[in-house]
Amino acid sequence: MQAEAMREWSTYRQAEELSGLSRTTLWKLISAGDVEAARVGRAVRIDRQSLTAYMKRSVRRPDATETGSPVYGGG
Repeated sequence: MQAEAMREWSTYRQAEELSGLSRTTLWKLISAGDVEAARVGRAVRIDRQSLTAYMKRSVRRPDATETGSPVYGGG
């Protein structure tokens, strides 16, 4: 396993590769408070655990009340 995969905080580029989301989408999620990030000087570091939790909340899964109609979890 690469050392980068073990880090708790990611750059925008690493978060893009991890999630498949664009930089703009990540920025919007951070601005909305859906994903946690820290700013150190000009550098932004995205909390990998927070991003993973957001992605898990956003997984499509079947709704028990409807047949075959996917719904999105979370906000």
